[in-house]
Formats: sequence, C-alpha cells, structure tokens
Amino acid sequence: MSDPQKKNEPTKPQPPQRLSPMHWIALGLLAFVSLSFLTSAWTPSSTLLYSQLLEQLRKDNVSKVTISGQRVTGELREPITPQPDDESKDKKPEPIKRFSTLLPNQVGEQWLEELQTKDVEILAESPTSYDDLFMLVSIVGLVLLFFFAWTMIRRARDPMSGGGMLGSVTKSPARRYDADDKRIVFDDVAGLGGVKKDLQEIVLFLKEAEKFHRLGAEVPKGVLLMGPPGTGKTLLARAIAGEAEVPFYSINGSEFIQLFVGVGAGRVRDMFKTAQDNAPAILFIDEIDAVGRQRGAGLGGGHDEREQTLNQILSEMDGFSPTSTVIVLAATNRPDVLDPALLRPGRFDRHITVDNPGLEARQELFELHSQKVPVTEEVDFHKLARATVGLTGADIRNLVNEAALWATRHEKDKVGMDDFEYARDKALMGAKRDDVLSEKEKEITAFHEAGHAVLAWLVPGCDPVHKVTIIPRGRSLGVTQLVPEEDRHNMGEREMHARLAMLLGGRTAEKLQFDEYSAGASQDLKQATSLARQMVTQWGMSERLGPVAFSHSEEQPFLGREMAQEHRVCSERTAQIIDEEITRILQASAELAERILTEHRDKLDSIAAALLEHEMIDNQKIEKLIGPSLHHSKESGGTAAADAASTRSG
Repeated sequence: MSDPQKKNEPTKPQPPQRLSPMHWIALGLLAFVSLSFLTSAWTPSSTLLYSQLLEQLRKDNVSKVTISGQRVTGELREPITPQPDDESKDKKPEPIKRFSTLLPNQVGEQWLEELQTKDVEILAESPTSYDDLFMLVSIVGLVLLFFFAWTMIRRARDPMSGGGMLGSVTKSPARRYDADDKRIVFDDVAGLGGVKKDLQEIVLFLKEAEKFHRLGAEVPKGVLLMGPPGTGKTLLARAIAGEAEVPFYSINGSEFIQLFVGVGAGRVRDMFKTAQDNAPAILFIDEIDAVGRQRGAGLGGGHDEREQTLNQILSEMDGFSPTSTVIVLAATNRPDVLDPALLRPGRFDRHITVDNPGLEARQELFELHSQKVPVTEEVDFHKLARATVGLTGADIRNLVNEAALWATRHEKDKVGMDDFEYARDKALMGAKRDDVLSEKEKEITAFHEAGHAVLAWLVPGCDPVHKVTIIPRGRSLGVTQLVPEEDRHNMGEREMHARLAMLLGGRTAEKLQFDEYSAGASQDLKQATSLARQMVTQWGMSERLGPVAFSHSEEQPFLGREMAQEHRVCSERTAQIIDEEITRILQASAELAERILTEHRDKLDSIAAALLEHEMIDNQKIEKLIGPSLHHSKESGGTAAADAASTRSG
C-alpha cells in the first residue's frame, strides 16, 4: 500500500466564460462616453494669444476663422512662431498655421467688422453642449440600476440557491478527477491484498450494475475506510475510481464548514446533486470525523453548523435509490468518535480497516517507491522491511526519498544500503542535533543507554537491540534502538514485565554508577507508568483487583457529555489500590533491572566505555563485547532472569 496522495492535482482548465449582454452594454456605454470626452478635449490647433491674433489681423495674415461662443479657431496664411508663455519660456515654440484663441467678454461687433475688412472667411458654430450626452448617460444608468435591483430582489428570495448572492459560497468545493486524468489502479497500491479484494466488489458494481440488480442485490451505499494516517486510504479510493473508470469527486470534511450558517448543508446538497448527475461516480469524503462526530455530545446543543451538515449528509444518503450508481467513500483515523447514525446499515454499512503494512507489504512498498531510484545490488529490501516494523506507506516513501537525498548530497551515482540505513535511523531515532555535550553529560548518557542495552540484551521477551548511540537525536540525548524480529499484534504479561525492566534500566545504571538519578529518565518513567497502568486497569494483570477493567469509557470522547453525565469508573478505595498495584509492578521491575545490572556490571561498563569511545555501536559490536544475546535461546526461559521477569508478588 502506498502513501495517500493528499495533495490535490490540478483539474482540467475550463473554457473561458463569455460576457453576458449586460456586460457588453456596460462596456459599449463606457467606450462611448470616453470617446466623446476625448473628442471634445482634443484640439488639433495651438493656442494663440488674443493680442497675437489682433497683430496677425493687422498684418492680414488670417485667412479664415470659426467662432463658437468665446472660442475662435482658424487658419493663418503664413505660419508664425507664437510667443512662449511664462510656463514654457525654456522651450522653443514651433511654427503654427492653425490656431485657437479665447476671446475676451468685451469683444463686440466691431471685431467682426474688422474681420470683414480684412477679407477673412468667417464661420459660426453653436457652442458644444453635453446636456444631451449627460441625459443619455443618466437614462441608461437608471435603466441598469433598476435592472440590477430587480435581479437582486428576485435572487434574495432564495439566497442559498446556485445563482444567488451566496451561490459561490454554497457551491460544493469537491474536486473532480476524470478518467482522463492521471489514472491510479490497484496495481499502484502495494500490499493490502485483503482490502483490495473487499473493494473489488465496488468496482464490479460500478462497471456492471445490472448484474447485481438482476438478482435483487444492493451494493452498500457507503464504504468507510478506517486506519492510521499514511496507510493509503485516499489512494485506495482513487484506485477504485481508476479501476471502474468513473468520475471521482474528492472533498475534505473540514471544507463543509464556513462562516455562514447553512453553508455546510448547502454544499452537501450541491455535492450529492453533482455526483448523481454524473453517475456512475464515486464521492470521497476524507477526514469525515471533522463533520461526522457524534451529535449531542458537546455544550453547544444540536443547532450548531457541524450537526446541521451531518444531518444533511444523513438525509442525502437516505435519498439514494436502490439502483443508484453513486458510491460514497469516506476515510477517518477516528472511527470511535463517529455518530452511530452514520455507521448504521443503509449508510456507511461497510467498514474496511486499512492497517499498517506487514512484512511482505513493506517489502513491496520499498520495491514500488524505489522504481525511479537507482539502487546498488547490495540493497536488500527484505532486510529493510524487517527493520521497519510499524512504518506506514507514507513513512516508507519518505524513507526512500531521504536515502536518495542523502546519496545525492554525497554525489553518488546510486543509492546504497548505507544510505537506506541513514534514512531509517533518521526516521526512527530522529535527526542528529548539533548539541555539544560536556564530558560529564556524555558519561551519564553512555551509562544510561548502556543500561537499556544490557537489559534488552539479557532479559528474555525484549526486542533485539539494533543500535545504541549517545549522539543527540530528536529530543533525546541518546537512543537505544530496538527492532522487533516480527510483526506483533499481541503481547504477553512476561514480555510486558521485560519491557518495564528495560525502560527502567537506564536510571538504574545511573544509580549504580553515580549513586544518583538524573532528569534524563523522564520519558522512560512516563512510558513505564503508562504501560503499568494499562496492565492494571485495562488488561486485568493484578491479582488484587482481578479480571476487572477500570479504564474510562471511549464511547463518550467529548467533554460536554462527560460534564453532563458524571461517570465514575471506580471508588476511592479501588483507585488507591490501582495506584498501589502500579507502584508495586514498577518497583518489581526496577529491582529486576538492578539485580541483572549488578550481576553483569562488567558488561555494563564495557558497553558504556565503547559508547564513550565510538559514540555509536551496533548489535555486532555489542556481541563482540558481551557475547551473544540470551533472548534468542529457547533454554533461557528457565534462567533466573526469566523467572524474575515473570514473578509478581502478592
């Protein structure tokens, strides 16, 4: 199974929308007004002073004039160079033949007689008036204003409709992936053979729905994919659409909720309508727990936007006809918080668990993600798969990419096994830090990690030690890396006691060497206490309490309902006994760790010295220092260490 591709691929470019007739009218009106003003403002002649005009009349150099109110334009018989005004004294004026002059108000009929005596051709025009233009613009503007107001009033009757003011808000943001887009099929999803078999029925229904309808069979309306992040739920949904070659609509649960009340329900209606119009199709809702959480569990009542959106989803899924060819897929990491009405038969009535990949699936993932990466012949994907227990498809893809980046940084032609080892250490232990530890801190860290390593090496039931380092990584000053030999889905009581002893081995080694504890064991104590509490309250591993579970109910994961319905899981006396049992288990594990480290003090000193010298040692170096590991031997179960690991007092 490959990692989910959560980034949205770009959809096909849509053809440009044509302008509406109203847009064309507005553009034409704007062009007309602009042209009118430009035409009126443009004058092809140069300005001539009135005194200069009189001088040219006396010289008989004016051939004709056009009088329009106080404005006189005309043409000279011979070009002249006008006198520059105050603002343009620095510029040399050019000769002009056409002129424009503004007459003073005192000019009367005597000036016309002078023009006639000089044999000047006289034309008269009425002054330019924009009254008609402004009247036309006003009428058109009023018409457009009334048209716009009538449109808004009509749309206001249903503001959430597709063409209303909020049409773009309530429109579904679901992204469509057509068959012409990058097609993903089941072959692109490594591992998960059982999950793909369950989903083949959905593909067959989308391809040959009549075959099911002929026998009266109804394919589930909704399929819920459950699993940890990065296991490939989104990619599986894309693969179903690719196999069936149908449109695929994808949306995230958080995209339903917006600022306006009712937007989520409107988007749900639009989304289901679009899918039904393009049936057969697949409608995929990622992270459905963002909108599908249990109703009535908060303090806000049942009228908040999220619950209204969930109600609309339930209503739309009930509206599917038995012969509908729209399949609703959903993915979540928290199926325990979903509303029961969403999970009942008739809605999401098929639940498919997409769990972490097993050994073979991890090997397939390494091979799949390394297809475009040139690797050396020494790279063993089976070994890498065994050393990456618990990693998801997304983790493995990131690991392969980190190995390629590291090889590129060192200018290699191919990615080798050491590059994959570096990437695996970075993924499991964290990146190296540049912190410089003092000699005292290095010594404390060395004995701390040596205590973990010796306990994991000698106590049966612990996972094998792969590597120990005192180089600061992530948030830790040192790391003891344990790699399980196989995938585990269950753990016995003996293995839990061995793990507790290993967790407490670091602080025990500090006490033996320095006669004091340090703050570096805080995370170990948290993990040990959490495991011991689960042993007592959830798994019934306390003889004083017996086979009783005292864990808090997971059916009410919201603060509001817990506050409204106070639920006590045990009495005060029982709570005291639980604390006493947790303390007893941790104290017994600490005594076991102290006893083993005291008996094998030479091994503890050897590993600590090697860490101070090399800063990092692997399992082969540890075996040379203190001998082979005991938890591989079948006879080791009868040793005192094994007996002590499984002993419980009281």
